[in-house]
Amino acid sequence: MTMYKIRQKSPLVHCITNYVVANFTANGLLALGASPVMADEVEEVEEMVSIANALLINIGTLNTRTLEAMIKAGKKANELNIPVVLDPVGVGATSFRQKAVENILSQVNIQLLRCNIGELASIAGVDWQSRGVDSGDGELDIASVAKQVAVQHQCMVVVTGKSDYLTDGVSEHWTAGGHELMTQVTGTGCLLSAICAATLALDGEPLENLCEVLIDYKRVAEFASDNQLLGSFQEEVINHIHSLSRGAKQWTLS
Repeated sequence: MTMYKIRQKSPLVHCITNYVVANFTANGLLALGASPVMADEVEEVEEMVSIANALLINIGTLNTRTLEAMIKAGKKANELNIPVVLDPVGVGATSFRQKAVENILSQVNIQLLRCNIGELASIAGVDWQSRGVDSGDGELDIASVAKQVAVQHQCMVVVTGKSDYLTDGVSEHWTAGGHELMTQVTGTGCLLSAICAATLALDGEPLENLCEVLIDYKRVAEFASDNQLLGSFQEEVINHIHSLSRGAKQWTLS
């Protein structure tokens, strides 16, 4: 189990993320056995990322100051061969977000793009009807478009949804399972991006490790939804991440 491997390594994950999900993301990483740091001050991000094992860039509550910090941290991470994950939250909602992601992708070499189908469409230039930071509506072939984006930006791509799709532009993996409650509370996708960043800090084959962690996260969703109560769902996600990372349960997807 990849979550168990993460606990054994306890990577420091530098998260430049949004204020809606910062607490949940930090607690999720702690439950996993990783160490989160949520620094986004322009004057310190280079120093902070220099001691980290992975960097997460999440544009959920983007502004001009944090965009500068993201690019600065990303360049430093590239210099030090520290893996970078980009979560382009709601990239298709506004031209500011679109231009910001274009700037990040042109100046920072990311190892992984973790997105939903609407965000993938925006980055690929496919017509799509955005609804704020939600996935929105439209039609595209996830596999072919994700492979195109992976090749174009020389990175891996994870597209999450009812089934998650992972590719490096050549190999591909689909992961089914999970639960719809994951879409009804904020931060579950953002936390997955942070967990993916921690995963890239591990030894071994990155694509294989990511595939395993997507399976782990689907398991977490299924068991967290046992009582069907939305209000306690986030707490149960944290609880089951903690259990799975400690090897406390051997679970199979339904």
